[in-house]
Amino acid sequence: MNLLDLIISPTFAEDITSQGSGSLGGLPFLIIMFVLMYFLLIRPQQKRSKEHKALLVALKTGDEIVTNGGIVGIVKAVDESFATVEIASGVVIKVQKQGINQKIPKGSVKD
Repeated sequence: MNLLDLIISPTFAEDITSQGSGSLGGLPFLIIMFVLMYFLLIRPQQKRSKEHKALLVALKTGDEIVTNGGIVGIVKAVDESFATVEIASGVVIKVQKQGINQKIPKGSVKD
């Protein structure tokens, strides 16, 4: 008798190996797992990505935004891939449009 026999009885181990796997095996399990992953991870991420692209397309001068780094400011100019943002009186920075996280309601930015 060895240590493994104390953890798993030999008859139980033989039972598991003698059952064998059917022709489908674990295919239904894999399909169910893929469907769950799609609805819990992939689909919500695609939705967020689509909303973010729409936000960037609709970005215009005067919008109040928050960058991915947490900087809050007012958009002063927008071009193809960059936006100029005023973060304080007289302090203007240029950020990539992809770095803009969200628009916030007007009046949220205080000088």
